[in-house]
Amino acid sequence: MAECCCNTELDETGRHKHKPRSAEEIRSLTHRLNRIEGQICGIRKMIEDNRYCPDILIQVSAVQASLNSFNKELLAAHIKSCVVDDIKAGNEQAVDELCELLKKTMK
Repeated sequence: MAECCCNTELDETGRHKHKPRSAEEIRSLTHRLNRIEGQICGIRKMIEDNRYCPDILIQVSAVQASLNSFNKELLAAHIKSCVVDDIKAGNEQAVDELCELLKKTMK
């Protein structure tokens, strides 16, 4: 696998990797992102309304928790599909890729 200028893996044809997702998975992930987007808009409004700093910080913490939940759902789907499929196909490099992903996401 090659890497492009933005440090994203490319497939053997030089294109970014893609993963087909079910309609249910897309719906679930999109729903979570829409909620997070709403939370971010709420924080912006709190700042514009000059709300008390601790109140804003609590909302920021809630957004971080929501993003963590999103990451957990996406990571679980990745392991159960992409990683398992790669290992079954004999691509043990998938484990190294997963380890690197965990390092990057668990900061």
